Amino acid sequence: MCIRDSEYNPRQVKVALTGYGAADKSQMQNMVQRLLRLKEIPKPDDAADALAIALCHINSASYMAGVRA
Repeated sequence: MCIRDSEYNPRQVKVALTGYGAADKSQMQNMVQRLLRLKEIPKPDDAADALAIALCHINSASYMAGVRA
């Protein structure tokens, strides 16, 4: 089994979620809440950050799969 690691800098995560590389923390948290259809913003802040990174990865993986096809 092959496990690939991925790295994303903060700007990449912000662009992937909001389309704006200088988005602030509240904008990011609101997008995580909206994209995952959550009733509340995830707490603590680290949880919202982790979900943002996961969403960025899903978005990037989907893009890369399309590029390889």
